[in-house]
Amino acid sequence: MSTSRKFPTELKEIKYEIEGYAKEFGLDFFDVIFEMLDYKEMSETAAYGGFPVRYPHWRFGMEYERLSKGYSYGLQKIYEMVINNDPCYAYLLKSNNLVDQKLVMAHVYAHCDFFKNNLWFSKTNRKFLDQMANHATRIREYIDHHGLDAVEDFIDTCLSLEELIDYHGQFIKRVEDDRGDILKDDETIEEELVLHKLRTKSYMDTFVNPPEFIKEQKEKIKAEKEKRAEKEKRMITIDNERDILEFLIQNAPLEGWQRDILSIVREEAYYFAPQKQTKIMNEGWASYWHSRIITERALRDSEIIDFADRHAGTMGKRPGVINPYKVGMELFRDIEDRWNKGRFGGEYEECKDALEKKKWDKHLGLGRQKIFEVRRIYNDIGFVDEFLTEEFCKEHELFNYEYVKEDDVYAISNRDFDNIKEKLLFQLTNFGKPIVLLKDANYNNAGELFLAHQDSGINMEMDYAKATLKNIHKIWKRPVHLETYESGSRIEMSHP
Repeated sequence: MSTSRKFPTELKEIKYEIEGYAKEFGLDFFDVIFEMLDYKEMSETAAYGGFPVRYPHWRFGMEYERLSKGYSYGLQKIYEMVINNDPCYAYLLKSNNLVDQKLVMAHVYAHCDFFKNNLWFSKTNRKFLDQMANHATRIREYIDHHGLDAVEDFIDTCLSLEELIDYHGQFIKRVEDDRGDILKDDETIEEELVLHKLRTKSYMDTFVNPPEFIKEQKEKIKAEKEKRAEKEKRMITIDNERDILEFLIQNAPLEGWQRDILSIVREEAYYFAPQKQTKIMNEGWASYWHSRIITERALRDSEIIDFADRHAGTMGKRPGVINPYKVGMELFRDIEDRWNKGRFGGEYEECKDALEKKKWDKHLGLGRQKIFEVRRIYNDIGFVDEFLTEEFCKEHELFNYEYVKEDDVYAISNRDFDNIKEKLLFQLTNFGKPIVLLKDANYNNAGELFLAHQDSGINMEMDYAKATLKNIHKIWKRPVHLETYESGSRIEMSHP
């Protein structure tokens, strides 16, 4: 992808205009660098997760084929893409008209504000574009030394396990990270534990290697041995470990290059984690602000129809599917309206008169302050749990739907608010995937791993579970066991 092409003057003027409006509304963001791409380049960049400098792997090629064919057949179109970085990089589609570019730029600035200020992004590396390039360089070196097939096969194994991290782990202070030795082979590490004395004649030994130096070296060796003994002890007594990738990095019998690749996969998984955790909020925040910036500041009379068409297409909804743009935007609007009118707190909740609640307006004017506070603190689970109301669900027709095979349609299956909210929260918890914990790293007193499926309302898909155990075994080299439940019955799976 070329980064040297000149950004059109007309778009540069629009960029400065939209940026000024965004700051006027109180948005706070990193510097934003826009680049123009055609649809092939956009598909390629999207296939790499927004990072064209990412390491080579066949799955990115598969994703490119899917995206480019979807565009060619008119099934989908990527209007923009922005990455969490300082500065933020955003990609614009060359075929967009000027109204599209205005909308996209406003959307991007709101995303950048969210990246910079939301708590769940606070632990991310803000120079991850450079880090991705670093990862790619290291992996290419491993390909040169160990061959494409060996490296790609190991990456396949690691990627199949990338969900086995603790999505809240970056906010937990853990034991000291000793991955500084990650590229050292075991033989090299053992050599470093040998007492090193400077070579000299015997009569000069006490001068060149004084007792204080020798004592210091012995204390370092003792401390290192104690550190490793403690590490082995942790490995055996570990319980309920959520970050299984970290455990494997620290303890699995891997070669240096394998350990490094596994650490790369884990690091990238943690970088992308907040985007998964805040999909509804992030897209809702960006949609809320692009709507306000365009309609209240940037839109010309001749552009109204084009904007309405694009915006309506983005906000479309269909039964059984949550549109994060629509739900997130409307929830932010609802929060702003409620806090402006004082529709919160004990007095409002205790009011049982529907007509009085409909007319309720204390003229507090706290809405703008509240939505910025919500943007800063919450992720999707807290956002939905705290602010989704029964009135909101009725107004926006958020019901539970089921597919009716006989009529070939989706029909409402449940209108109960508690049931609707519970189902949505289940979908958001761990992104609708089973939670797996490492219960024992010395199962059967034989160094085997014992994993347990935590009951969170999500069933385990057995075929995927078997494949996952197989890949963990490739890394751990000893048997791996999993406890799960099916139809209320306990099941223990093992590999091999």
